[in-house]
Amino acid sequence: MIAREGSGERRLWPLIVEILLALAVLGSLGFTAFQFQRLGYLPQPFVLDTNDTFMDWFNTAYWANNRGIYDVWRSIYPPLSFVFLDMFSLDQCYHLSPFYARDCDWLGRAALLGFYLLDVVLVWLALRRIDRITATWRTIALGLGLPLLFTLERGNLILVCFACFVLAHGPLLRSPLLRGLAAAVTINFKPYLVLPVFELALRRRWRALELAGIATVALYLISLAWVGSGTPGELASNTANWVVFQSGQVWNEINYSTSYTPFLNMRQAQVPLLEFVSSRVIERIEFFVPLAIRATQLVALAALAAAWLQPRALPASRIAAILLGAYLVTQSPGGYTQLFLLFLVFLEPMRRLGPSIAILCAYVLCLVGDVMLASVLQITSNSWLSERTVSPEFGLTYGHFVRPALIIAIVWALSLDAIAQVARAHAKYRPSLGLVATGAKA
Repeated sequence: MIAREGSGERRLWPLIVEILLALAVLGSLGFTAFQFQRLGYLPQPFVLDTNDTFMDWFNTAYWANNRGIYDVWRSIYPPLSFVFLDMFSLDQCYHLSPFYARDCDWLGRAALLGFYLLDVVLVWLALRRIDRITATWRTIALGLGLPLLFTLERGNLILVCFACFVLAHGPLLRSPLLRGLAAAVTINFKPYLVLPVFELALRRRWRALELAGIATVALYLISLAWVGSGTPGELASNTANWVVFQSGQVWNEINYSTSYTPFLNMRQAQVPLLEFVSSRVIERIEFFVPLAIRATQLVALAALAAAWLQPRALPASRIAAILLGAYLVTQSPGGYTQLFLLFLVFLEPMRRLGPSIAILCAYVLCLVGDVMLASVLQITSNSWLSERTVSPEFGLTYGHFVRPALIIAIVWALSLDAIAQVARAHAKYRPSLGLVATGAKA
């Protein structure tokens, strides 16, 4: 009886911690709503351009309904994005400008909100399949947390992609074919999402990997034929052009980043940094950032090598999280891409130390808002959300430094725990060096 009570207490305290953290996310959302009501705009880390709400969606939809996607606008999105937006937009609204289309295209606005709600429902169903007790609190954190709300405010197609990601990497689908099709959609929306799919190779799930690969190529060819452009050459050329363009947008990159990499461009940026931070701080950033990134890459690589030796010792979501996390530490495709990593982290049980640390970090990353260290600029503009003139401030914040550190902590926590789990599996099963999976069951 005593043992049972002790076991119950050990399970109760992690749940209490999760409830408190979920309530903290709700509290941060309430505070941000209060600030919006008072100021008329969403403060950092939301985008400084207060008239740009939903425009990731409507700028892209404009070109889905007009010519020049890859030669004029020089898009880096694969053709599927334009196929989808062509289907979920009203053509007659896109003859003037994307801003006019935002007010005119009710179908686009409805699709935005519809996919947001679909994301929340799918997350709840997936997490409930894993653990009914924690599902509600983790769904609150993901559904009302910063990454998904930032994605909604931007109107980014990650809203659509994330629904397919939950199906591809969550527990809702059992069929390898359906999971492969869902993975193919994610890759055709966001090519870097090929990385989590490589967990199939590490676990020697060759047939499933083949299905996902065939589906990805087939979907790309179909969408390429539909759009009539978006060849690999065009995408590569436009991506190279985008990298050059983004290198001059250092503040946009730092504002909501998954990586410390943008900080390495601060000295070259045309910003009087020494007015806000000391030269010693800049020198420390330039020294410690590459060190932190390389060390995290190495520990992730060690965990993936361990997963290869015991392909059934780790769940698929763990391997996918390490693969994706290592990429997000190295590059920052946007703060909203944390959504994918956080979903994979929330599939973990809060039992051992490593997953527990990762889950705590995930909750903190869901907190809405930021605290400014130094104001850099203030402008006067119109706010589309509040329909009034506002004067938003932009500056250096605590989040610029804390969020990339939390991503690093997640990768380290999951990787070290993975290595420990594989070490335990070695005590019972011989390492698997061939192309057929053997070893402990996940």
